[in-house]
Amino acid sequence: MKDLEQYREWSQACVKCGACRATCPVFKSEHREGAVARGKIALAQAMMDGQLFAEERLVHELSQCLLCGSCTHLCPNQVPTSEIVAAARREVARKNGLSGFGKGVAALLTHKKVMDWMSKGSDLASKLLCRQIPNTSGLRLRFPVPGIPEERTFPKPSFKPFLKRELRQTVSRSAGPRVLFFTGCGINYIYPEIGEYLVRILNFMEIHVTLPDEQVCCGLPALSAGAGDAVDTLAKKNLKALKIHAFDYVLTACASCYGALAGIYPTLGTDYAPFAEKTRDIMDFLMDMGLAARLEALPRSADRVKVTYHDPCHLRNHGLTRPPRQLISALPQVDYVEMADAATCCGLGGTFSVHHYETSQEIGNQKAKHVAQSGAQIVATACPGCIIQLQDSLNRQKIPARAVHLLELVSQALPVK
Repeated sequence: MKDLEQYREWSQACVKCGACRATCPVFKSEHREGAVARGKIALAQAMMDGQLFAEERLVHELSQCLLCGSCTHLCPNQVPTSEIVAAARREVARKNGLSGFGKGVAALLTHKKVMDWMSKGSDLASKLLCRQIPNTSGLRLRFPVPGIPEERTFPKPSFKPFLKRELRQTVSRSAGPRVLFFTGCGINYIYPEIGEYLVRILNFMEIHVTLPDEQVCCGLPALSAGAGDAVDTLAKKNLKALKIHAFDYVLTACASCYGALAGIYPTLGTDYAPFAEKTRDIMDFLMDMGLAARLEALPRSADRVKVTYHDPCHLRNHGLTRPPRQLISALPQVDYVEMADAATCCGLGGTFSVHHYETSQEIGNQKAKHVAQSGAQIVATACPGCIIQLQDSLNRQKIPARAVHLLELVSQALPVK
């Protein structure tokens, strides 16, 4: 990862035209110059010039960025604002130390056994501290806990992580492409069923899949918190866990994990380049393997459900917007509808939603309204974090729609064996 000073030329390429104001989700909510890309570029330049550093207001302004990359797409000079903001956060942490929250994130993510233990503990605690909203949703409303709003809904943690499940022993041993599945924390600890859908689909496609035991968090939450050392530690552990296997591709079913492995890891050293080049988003991979044609050949259901799609930022930023829509449109039990602003950020932004929940939810509420206006009963996406944010927003707006991973719909469409 680059130091802040290495972005000086990029920061000077910002001509302060204000095009970023039209696309920044935080600016649309806050309407403050410090919240928009050109404002943050100005702050980063001041840091590089030694004019200000680590003042409380500066740290606050730097925290008010989703790192979604929306601004870069409209920028005439393609200034990578999210990279610059992330580098500025790391610079603050390097000189002043991580915040208490940042230290907690770094310590948790770098200790897998602790995360396994916390998953079990959270599952048990949820039975005591939470209630289901609604009774059939599987989502929970937490009673007052410091730092987390009472009204926030979130999925029940899994008592048994995906990588601890017996299903992992039922992988295909065919002569097709050999793939490694990088699960990520969201799938491993919160939505293990997504991993089960993926294995079922790959078995249907007769593709050999291996689930590396020692893989850990991709590190993107640590990057958001400014914990650069933790990102480096996690990347090294993942490199060690993956390189002992023979494979043709590394598959991700989490947009954030794809953004880390394919985008962040190559900046950490040449050892990561071969893995980044072989990292594939599962939807993109399945399209190349011809799954859409096989789905289209299935009988169309008479009772179809209306589905729309939300683009996770880390797939949109890599141009992966068509494959998910092609798969949805091929599903025999689905009628696909496009919603307004499908490619705008949902407002999660990793640690952003913790520090700025009200702003995060304002952004999420707008996304929920677009889902409602589309008439869709289901909003599909390809990121566990987006699922959490979308469902929370839908619940708060009392919109009777469900947020799911696209793999769930694909798995439902497959013939029963």
